[in-house]
Amino acid sequence: MNVLITGFDPFGGESINPAYEAVKRLPDHIQTANIIKLEIPTVFEECTKLLDEAIQKNHPDLVICVGQAGGRVNITPEFVGINYMDARIPDNKGNQPLQSKIKEDGPDAYFTKLPVKAICEELKSSGIPAVISYSAGTYVCNYVMYSLLYMIDRKYPHIRGGFIHVPYDTSQAAKLSSSTASMPIDMISLGLEKTIKACIEHSEDILIPGGTTH
Repeated sequence: MNVLITGFDPFGGESINPAYEAVKRLPDHIQTANIIKLEIPTVFEECTKLLDEAIQKNHPDLVICVGQAGGRVNITPEFVGINYMDARIPDNKGNQPLQSKIKEDGPDAYFTKLPVKAICEELKSSGIPAVISYSAGTYVCNYVMYSLLYMIDRKYPHIRGGFIHVPYDTSQAAKLSSSTASMPIDMISLGLEKTIKACIEHSEDILIPGGTTH
C-alpha cells in the first residue's frame, strides 16, 4: 500500500509550517504502507498541479493533505471541501481569488473519503486532541481538498483521500500571545501517524454519534 501525504510550505509571514514539519518526521513505513512525503506550495493551482504529478508518479492508494489552521486547539480531519475560493490574504505568489468557483464543472461540495470518526477516536485514544471539522475555510487548504476530491471523482476512483488541519506549533504560538492555541510538532506528527493507521484499518468509517449542534 502506498500513502502520499503532503504538507504546505510556510505562508502568511510564518517561518515554518507545522503541516510539513510534522509530515517530514513521519516514518517511511507505517504498518503495511509505504509513506511518500511531499511539500506543496501555498499557491492556488500550483499546489494541485504538483499533487496530480505526484499521484501519477507514485500511484498511491491513499492521499492525505495536511495544512495549518492557526488558532485551532485540535487536529481536525475535514469532512467537506466546497467549490469556492475567497482568499482573505494573497497566496505565496500574490494570487488572491475572490468569490469564485474552484471548478466550473464541479459540484458545490465533496465529502471526504477518509474515515474521519475513526481517525478522531484513534487520536483521542492516544492522548492527542482531535475533532472533526465541517469547514476547511476558503483559502488554499480548502482549494487543495476540493481539488483532490475532484481528481478522485474524475480521474482516480480507486484512491481514498482527504484533508487534515493541524494547530500552530508551540514555537509559532510563543511569538503571538500566551493564550494562542498550539501543539508540539512531535505530537502533530504522531497524530498524522495515527491518522494513517486508522485509514489502513478502516476502509469505511465507524458509526458513532458525532457532528455539531452549531
